[in-house]
Amino acid sequence: MEIIIDDLTGPEVAELLNEHLRSMSAQSPPESMHALDLEGLRRPEITFWSAWDGKELLGCGALKDLGGGHGELKSMRTATAHLRKGVARGILRHIVAEAKRRGFTRLSLETGSMASFEPARKLYERFGFDYCAPFADYEEDPNSAFMTRAL
Repeated sequence: MEIIIDDLTGPEVAELLNEHLRSMSAQSPPESMHALDLEGLRRPEITFWSAWDGKELLGCGALKDLGGGHGELKSMRTATAHLRKGVARGILRHIVAEAKRRGFTRLSLETGSMASFEPARKLYERFGFDYCAPFADYEEDPNSAFMTRAL
C-alpha cells in the first residue's frame, strides 16, 4: 500500500468521497453530519492522503490543523472492495505518525455513535483514542462520538 498526499483532482478519489458523503447522509441527520466535501478538504489547514495499490484506490484520510498543537482526523474511508484488509489501520498509522512529525501534541476525531460506526470506534480505541467531550467547534450531539489521544 502506497499512501500519498493527494490533490483531490482524481476521479477515483472524488467517487470515494461522494460514496463517503452518501453513506454519512444515509446514517446521520443533516445537523449531525460533519463529513467534508471536496472543497472543504481543499482548505489550507487540511492535508489529504489517498492509499493505493498500483492504480487501485484503497482508501483515504485527512489531517486538519486546529492550531495550538491540536490536530483532527477527518474523512477516513476505505473503498468497499478493500474493507477488513488493514487499509484503515495503515492510513491511521500514517496520519498519527505525520501528526507527531509535525509536533502536534493531541489528535482528536468525531465519528458516529450509531452501531454502524462501531468498527471505526473500535479501530480508534486500538490506536489509543479515548472518548472525550466535543472539541473545536463541535457541540454535544447524541449522534456523535468524540475521541482524542495525546501524541
